[in-house]
Amino acid sequence: MTADTDRTPAPSPFKGMSRRIDARIIRCLNDITGRALFPYQAAIVRIGFSLTFLLYLLREFPNRQELYGTTSPWSFDLAQRLIASNGAFSILMWSDSGWWFEVVYLVAIAASLGLLLGWHTRTMSLLFMVGVLALLNRNVLLGDGGDTLIHLVAGYLVLTRCGQVWSLDARRRRRAAEGGSRGDDGVTARVVLWTVLGLFLALSQLTGFAELSWGWALFLWGMWLIQALWFRVERSGHTELRAVMDATANVVHNAALLVIAAQVCILYATAGLYKIQGPRWQDGTAVHYPLHLAYFSPWGPLSRTVDRSAVLVTVITYGTVILQVAFPFTLLNRRVKNVLLPILMAEHASIAVLCGLPFFSMAMVFADAVFLPTSFLRWLGSWVSGTAHRLAERVRGRREPETAEA
Repeated sequence: MTADTDRTPAPSPFKGMSRRIDARIIRCLNDITGRALFPYQAAIVRIGFSLTFLLYLLREFPNRQELYGTTSPWSFDLAQRLIASNGAFSILMWSDSGWWFEVVYLVAIAASLGLLLGWHTRTMSLLFMVGVLALLNRNVLLGDGGDTLIHLVAGYLVLTRCGQVWSLDARRRRRAAEGGSRGDDGVTARVVLWTVLGLFLALSQLTGFAELSWGWALFLWGMWLIQALWFRVERSGHTELRAVMDATANVVHNAALLVIAAQVCILYATAGLYKIQGPRWQDGTAVHYPLHLAYFSPWGPLSRTVDRSAVLVTVITYGTVILQVAFPFTLLNRRVKNVLLPILMAEHASIAVLCGLPFFSMAMVFADAVFLPTSFLRWLGSWVSGTAHRLAERVRGRREPETAEA
């Protein structure tokens, strides 16, 4: 009895496992709140989608009035009726005058360029979203599928901290840190931008020019107030409040990137599953038909060459379905995902050439880029930076002898 009573109980194997699980949960929570995850993926999505929309706006600049302006077949009254029924948002519906359309179109171009360069990224991302919604909701009959993806991602980018790398904001912060002081942190431009935006929104609502639902008014004014509070906290000594706001911004950023990744997975899964139900996809002939449509065959000889091989058409048809259905599951294995991702990007590049859908393909490729490994993106950034530096050195070297001769 005495020996049994004094025996020390054996340690439970579940106690060590519980500690390891708790440590992982704490580490995960620290990662989610302590930093904005995947900054390079957020940057490539920002650059890609702003570049896609910028190129689209520039290409359609001569046709802008017929597509979205006062001479569009989809008239202002028709657009108003549709927006009234579906509750979409478009600041082009505030006025049917030509000058207002021109202002919105030019601001959309400027916001796309600013977001591409990462100049005051938060402000540019909001203006980019407003420009995208203004134009794409003005005429819903235009588009090739890529516009829908731009429409969605433009809203998500507002919630991300997508200017941490590969941006003018990042360069400005780096130079300020190297100088050992705040330096030129762009505060003047930021104050001017948000003051002008706040005054414009207030005057538009007070004069009745802006027709905003309570939801959009709350969102826009909420963004303005958040920026004002952030600026105030940055300039004050409230370190605890700054830490809380930083953690909140990190959580929102990480959640928005997760939503973008989920959106891409849903897009591929639904596209693949719908294709499976189509008889032309089932018998392997679906790719044959768009290759014979003039609208989707900008390079007729090339399309006919591809279509000449029945085996190639069948392989492309079945391969497309398999890739799209399988893609969400490949994310469970990094190596398989890294092999499948370049194949999907190559497929979209071929669609751009064969079917004449460059902006759709660009949107899809840059949406896929959210899954690219960080090591590859860092190498890509170093390669681009090094190439640009070498080109600048060559140009400088050519100019110096010319200057000496003169």
